[in-house]
Parts: sequence; structure tokens; C-alpha cells
Amino acid sequence: MPAPGTSALVVELPAAAGLLEAAVAVSPPLVRPGLPPHVTALYPFLPAAELTDEVDAAVTALAAAHEAIDVALAEVVVAPGFVAAAAPALQPLADAACDRWPGVQPYGGRFGPHPPAHLTVAMGGSDEQNTEVTRRVERLLPLTARAEALHLVVLTGQSWQLRLTAPLAAPAR
Repeated sequence: MPAPGTSALVVELPAAAGLLEAAVAVSPPLVRPGLPPHVTALYPFLPAAELTDEVDAAVTALAAAHEAIDVALAEVVVAPGFVAAAAPALQPLADAACDRWPGVQPYGGRFGPHPPAHLTVAMGGSDEQNTEVTRRVERLLPLTARAEALHLVVLTGQSWQLRLTAPLAAPAR
């Protein structure tokens, strides 16, 4: 679990709850508690002490510059101790967040300056658990989930607290 005061920019995808439920059915500790299914735009974000009205305004402007969209989750990504669903439709938003705050290294720089957008399904599993989670998740894909807002969340104690919900722009008609 990250340290209290850590923040993140995330796009919640409640329609993908079944993917996390599939992982919980294999082993509950594989799913991190506290946030609904989501794609991370930038983690870690700024420390809580640096979150200001100006930062909130910048997050709101970033969200308004991107349209609400349907996110197709169709591909499972597996790495040691990790199972995710690729979310390429949210890559432009994630890239824009990384570009807007270039001093913030997503995931501490482990995956480069623009990590692939994904919905984490399970973390910390054994190879056998990952195989079973993957099998269960593949049965649920493809699925489509609606991305409507960018959320700024802050870890306080043992839970994530919502600081800001910034709606994504309505699609042009």
C-alpha cells in the first residue's frame, strides 16, 4: 500500500467490476481495496500537501480537453505478479496528464514516461493465480465501459478519498 498523502488521477470504470470480482474469486488479496475498477492516468500524482486550488483547476481543464468515451477492454496483459486489461482508448488522456506534470514520474519511472493505459485486475499473484485470473477474465471480455470523469484521489490512512471529480467533455455532435 502506498504511503498516506499519495495522490493519483484515475478514471473509474464501474462497468468493469466483474473483472475484479473474477480476481477476488481466485484470491481476495489480489485486488487492492479502496477504489472501484479504474484506469490510472497518473500515479503517483502530487503529494497531498501540494494539492491546491490551482492544481484542481489544472486537473479540471485537462479533463475538459478530453471527451467522455466508451472504453473497450478486450486484451489481457500479464506480467509476473500482475494481470490487467489494456485500455488504449484512455492513452491520450494518460499521456496528457504525464505531459502536463512532467516532473511527476508515473510509477516511479519503472515503465517510462508514458506507461500503457490499463485497468489493473490483480496484483501480487503467483503464476498459477495469474493463470486462473486470466482464464476467468478472458471469459468476460470484450466489454465496454464508459469513461466520464477524471478523479483526483488521495490516500488518507488506509483508504482513498475523493478530492475532485472533473467531468470529461461531452462528445461533439
